[in-house]
Amino acid sequence: MSSENRTSVPNSLNEHWMPFTSNKDFKANPRLITEAKGVYLKTHHGKTQIDASSGLFCNPLGHGRKEITEAVTKQLETLDYAQPFQQGFGGSFELASRIAKHTPGDLNKMFFTICGSTAVETAIKIAVAYHRAKGEAQRFRFVGRERGYHGMNIGCVSVGGMVNNVKTFASILMPGVQHIRHTHLPEHKFISGQPETGDYLANDLETICQNFGGENIAACIVEPIAGSTGTLVPPKGYLQKLREICDKYGILLIFDEVITGWGRTGSKFGADEFGVTPDIMTMAKATTNGVVPMGVVACNDSIYDAVMDASPTGAVELFHGYTYSGIPVAVAAALAVQDIFEKDDIFNRAKNLAPYFQKGLFSLQDLESVDNIRGYGMMGGIDMKLNTKPGKAGFECFKACYEAGVNFKATGDCLIIAPQFICEEKHIDEIIDKLRTGITNYQKNQKN
Repeated sequence: MSSENRTSVPNSLNEHWMPFTSNKDFKANPRLITEAKGVYLKTHHGKTQIDASSGLFCNPLGHGRKEITEAVTKQLETLDYAQPFQQGFGGSFELASRIAKHTPGDLNKMFFTICGSTAVETAIKIAVAYHRAKGEAQRFRFVGRERGYHGMNIGCVSVGGMVNNVKTFASILMPGVQHIRHTHLPEHKFISGQPETGDYLANDLETICQNFGGENIAACIVEPIAGSTGTLVPPKGYLQKLREICDKYGILLIFDEVITGWGRTGSKFGADEFGVTPDIMTMAKATTNGVVPMGVVACNDSIYDAVMDASPTGAVELFHGYTYSGIPVAVAAALAVQDIFEKDDIFNRAKNLAPYFQKGLFSLQDLESVDNIRGYGMMGGIDMKLNTKPGKAGFECFKACYEAGVNFKATGDCLIIAPQFICEEKHIDEIIDKLRTGITNYQKNQKN
């Protein structure tokens, strides 16, 4: 096989253990993507698909952006790698400054990691280091949320709340982690935007503080909108109540904005959209448009200053980092993305397109196999009715939609829809039309 075709149609599928995949099913009938440009993908059968989930929420600027390719290429030709420990290069400092211009409040200090999972893991460590620096080493507990997704490292899984991610690894998770309830209530059926009811669910954090001592809790971590589990939108006033309870007990509030960050809600960050500023915020995915892995942890000035002040001059203040923290190639991609954000007015583009997308999304509620739809900004979740066992409907519907020419991610029985911000209305129409076709074909298959 020629080198040109080797990665498009491999000789063997046997050696690659694929992540979050039914490997046996896939290898019996593989779904290989060979090309991507703009909002479209091409399969190894030569069929064109429209990307309805921005990859995994990570390609909002579209595929094949020349500006990013050129920036990465130029960086590789100039400086391919620089050690991030006790030395550095100018690009990472420039990127930190540019991100700080967008982050809310005084979240001005950036710690670079290699993905969303490592960003959350880093946020957990920073929270512990901050309290220790303040003389409160007893704060070891963390509070996560049911149905939350924060990545797949041990700390991430510990504070996350997706059951299947936890089962196998329960014996090695972090101690002292509690979970508040998720925010999706039975009455939240076919609601676009924030539900009017449910803010009282934030009081779960108050209960945990009463039961375990608020003075022992380091941080509470939530996604502004729970994305991977199917776009669980916070009720009005809910995030504000979490902020108030955290302030009452000196608990750090961490927002995982790996999905909601960089325009997905219609604002730069979920924190901006919902008017609540966390103490720590994580980013990844859209930071580089998914081209090169990168994670970012934004901390407020007081956290950074406390950790710095607790160590003598010349000592390492935080014993944490990664070989690929803020490496040149990732920074080059992220700086190019920052340029595109500004040049193409991306955040306003997403905000202006969101109502049209939401209208199209909710037009699918007449389909008999659709149990519920939720949406906010440029993200949505379509719950499929149970088909004999959990997950079957989502997976079978995903495959039917794949054949219909629309590509997205399914989690359990929920179809995750998150179009790219470069979409025009005609692309939204195409996504919705092909979703209708795919879901209808799934329904027909179930009756045969």
